[in-house]
Amino acid sequence: MSKSLKMKKTPRQLGFAMPPEWAPHAGTWLSYPHNPTTFYAKMDSARNSYVEMIGAVAAGETVHVNVNDDDTQDELEARLKKKGIRKNVVIHQFPTNDAWCRDHGAIFVKQKRTGEVAATCWVFTSWGGKYPHILDQQIPYKMAGYLKKKYFATGLAFEGGSIDVNGAGVLLTTEQCLLNPNRNPHLDKKEIEGAVKDYLGVDKIVWLGEGVAGDDTDGHVDDIARFVNRETILAVYENNKKDENYEPLKENYEKLLKATDCKGKRFAVVKLPMPDPVYFEEGRLPASYANFYISNAAVVVPTFDCDQDLAALETIRNYFPDRRVVGIPASDVVVGLGTFHCLSQQIPS
Repeated sequence: MSKSLKMKKTPRQLGFAMPPEWAPHAGTWLSYPHNPTTFYAKMDSARNSYVEMIGAVAAGETVHVNVNDDDTQDELEARLKKKGIRKNVVIHQFPTNDAWCRDHGAIFVKQKRTGEVAATCWVFTSWGGKYPHILDQQIPYKMAGYLKKKYFATGLAFEGGSIDVNGAGVLLTTEQCLLNPNRNPHLDKKEIEGAVKDYLGVDKIVWLGEGVAGDDTDGHVDDIARFVNRETILAVYENNKKDENYEPLKENYEKLLKATDCKGKRFAVVKLPMPDPVYFEEGRLPASYANFYISNAAVVVPTFDCDQDLAALETIRNYFPDRRVVGIPASDVVVGLGTFHCLSQQIPS
């Protein structure tokens, strides 16, 4: 059983910090898609891509999957069997409102000296109260309990997709999300920055501006810019000046070119193309190659059946020569307004 760490010292003061995603995992945690108002008629196709992701990740680590009930578990097990996925999958009947475990799951930190892993449990408000979320709010504690990890209850509205870390003290985020009054209106920028540093053990925050069009999370950074090592950031860039993403992404890219690490050194910033626009029922969807997930054995990259797929895969492949970089169709997954990074949460080893 896990227990809360009710201490005067913060995780940062206790030597805890969030490892980068490419650091070794003990596992990956997911929540199975089930909400018909999220994926609509694309549910079957979205689940097919989801199970492909499970297979790629399970090749190198344990995959934990939340399901709501016996029927959903049976349905998932049938899909796994059909794909020949028989190992490294643990199914939990931990009911959720939706599938976005990156945002409603615990965010894990690791003690730098002892290697102890603990969970930080934030308040999930479904991106400022946009959708039902009572079941989702319980997931961080259930994860910590099953894994027998101590946890820090932060009391702050926050989502894992809003940040990315390089493992060397730097965290990326956006003002559109973390400073949105629908999250923590009682805190100013300095206070929010201090809380994020204290709970995730980082020393410096790089603030970007707005996210991609169609993103209902208010600008999560995992659709915009991602660390691939301590010194390098992949930043999505739109070349079409008439596209609504052109100006916001250009501004973010220019900010990243000026950003520095904790020692004052500038990052290598590499452009990652944007896919062709993806629409559903006339609405623009937040399709982005930056929503890839780095697991022990594979990097799972969303693809969108357009000319930019190969260039995006090749760009990402350059930074992960020790992992299989696999593109999985995501045009139907993104109908839910997220893809593979949004669906997953890593557990450090």
